[in-house]
Amino acid sequence: MKQLTKAEEDIMQILWRLKNANVKMLIEEFPDPKPAYNTVSTIIRILEGKGFVGYEKEGRGHIYFPIVNKSEYSNQSLNKLVDNYFQGSFKSMVSFFMKKNDMSIEELESVLNEVNKKD
Repeated sequence: MKQLTKAEEDIMQILWRLKNANVKMLIEEFPDPKPAYNTVSTIIRILEGKGFVGYEKEGRGHIYFPIVNKSEYSNQSLNKLVDNYFQGSFKSMVSFFMKKNDMSIEELESVLNEVNKKD
């Protein structure tokens, strides 16, 4: 799976939340200053080319929808982060974030409880 740029990921986050949208609807979800219509349209076409977005024709326009689900992309991105920065060790990553964020034992236990919950 290909990596997304920041701009592509911003649009995907909105699309994952909305489930489907046209370009105008996507733009409405951005904070001010909003991106230009052509910018969002171009990024959507790039996402389509990368296999992240599909579309259905609606009148003269398109309704876009995510093809890649958020959890699948999140998992792939996290694995890449762990591989690139923590030599493939989740333990090293958790240790790093604990130290950097000065996590307490209670906070760590809370994280472990969340991890151990069944979906």
